[in-house]
Amino acid sequence: MKLFLDTAFIDQIQEVARWGILDGVTTNPTHVSKTGANPKELYPQICKIVDGPVSLETISLEADGIAAEGRELAKIADNVVIKVPIVKEGLIAVKKLAAEGIKTNVTVNFSALQALLAAKAGATYISPFVGRLDSIGHDGMELAAQIRQIYDNYGYETQIIVAAVRHPIHVLRAALIGADVCTMNFEVMGMLYDHPLTDIGIDLFLKDWEKVPK
Repeated sequence: MKLFLDTAFIDQIQEVARWGILDGVTTNPTHVSKTGANPKELYPQICKIVDGPVSLETISLEADGIAAEGRELAKIADNVVIKVPIVKEGLIAVKKLAAEGIKTNVTVNFSALQALLAAKAGATYISPFVGRLDSIGHDGMELAAQIRQIYDNYGYETQIIVAAVRHPIHVLRAALIGADVCTMNFEVMGMLYDHPLTDIGIDLFLKDWEKVPK
């Protein structure tokens, strides 16, 4: 399973790239607004740091506008993926962009039937927002599992990006389900390394090493 970082902060992207586990980046308007940076300057910087896909989101809610934005964003770098909302106009734009060879990430997905429509439209990626479903009393990972089964049933090549991840258990369940990608914030990415028994074991080894004659 590929691991994407969900952020627009350059320092976070550089740090996770240094760890050697970064497969891609997903951004959205909220992330960009938090940086205070001009997207025209920010987006090229991100694309230069990241070897893998970088999802950049469109703002228009009308098909022609989404497609036009997508074409302009795609010019920034070869690794740009156009993030499109899962509405009728969005999927019309996805079909147009796919026909032009432009990769898309269909976002704010909350149902398996929406995901089916995205795949039929030719989406490169689908992003079920599992954490947001959890927050209203649903099992977000059940949605990811349903999408995996539907795509496998019919041989759809659209890749599943488990998104809106809140904790490492989401990442674990995404891997067990067979999701293609899990995207998460910097804090959750760091948590993947942590286990109290690892810390105890390292501390014990170091204390015992101090007893060894030098």
